[in-house]
Amino acid sequence: MASQAWAVVMPIMGRISNSAAAMSVSSQSSAAKAFLEFDEAGRMKPSSFYERVVDVMEELVKFTLLTRDVAPYLVDRYSERRECAEELSKRVNLRSI
Repeated sequence: MASQAWAVVMPIMGRISNSAAAMSVSSQSSAAKAFLEFDEAGRMKPSSFYERVVDVMEELVKFTLLTRDVAPYLVDRYSERRECAEELSKRVNLRSI
């Protein structure tokens, strides 16, 4: 049951995250040897990399808050809602009303 629900949620989350990344994270970057940026406890050491991660997370939270109520609109796709010719024909050419 959970895997079925997850299968439904994942494509939607993927679209939302793709939209969020495209709109809010203006300069993605990677850190060479990123493993060196963490201390023994597994926390990220204070650095410009840490500040960038916090900045990006704040942007994503703000984006989520701004778009939460319009998520259905943001993930709506023409290709998924258009009818195929056969479905349209069945709907329009009803034999009785």
